[in-house]
Formats: sequence, structure tokens, C-alpha cells
Amino acid sequence: MKLILNLLLTAVAVFVLAHVLSGVTVDSYVTAIIVSVILAVLNFFIKPILVIFTLPITILTLGLFLLIINAVIILLASNLIDGFSVSSIWTAILFSILLSILESLLHSFVKED
Repeated sequence: MKLILNLLLTAVAVFVLAHVLSGVTVDSYVTAIIVSVILAVLNFFIKPILVIFTLPITILTLGLFLLIINAVIILLASNLIDGFSVSSIWTAILFSILLSILESLLHSFVKED
């Protein structure tokens, strides 16, 4: 149940940010749900591999390179899903930052005890 709630909150955040940012488009709410599922899968399988491979540059940049890794994950999801597109790496970085903030806000509203 908690997983479904997290995926739905991420889908809401993706849908809202697609209407706020000009470089991000999502065709429908169903596409936003698919985006949240694909982002969860990519973050589970691909992101740890990328973090391990780029560990020296991540340490050198004091962790700021993780923003680039998040943007690459979002661009990869954009290439995998037809109804979801992100225009550039800078838009993906901004989308990643705003998605994290919005997800934190949404999760704080529905926090379980």
C-alpha cells in the first residue's frame, strides 16, 4: 500500500511539474504514473551502478555530480516513454531538484504514524 501511495504521489509531482516547467511535457495522468514507475525502476537498478562508477568525480565535486546522475536518469526515462519528454540536461536538472522538493512536501502531508 505504501509503495502505491509513493508512486501516486510521484505521479502527481511529475504531472504538476510538467505544467510548471516549459521544457517538460507529459501527455496524460496515466503517462505520469508510468513515468513514476519507470523512474522508480531506474533509480533502483541503474542509479547505484552509475553512482559506483562515478564515485571519484562525485567525491571531487562534494556530491554535486549526483544532480547530473539524476538528470541522466530522467533523460533516460524520457527516451523510454513516448508521452514524456524533457528538452535538455538543464531542464532535467531543474526537474530533478523540483521533483525532490515537491515529493518531500507531498509526503509530509500524508505522513503515516
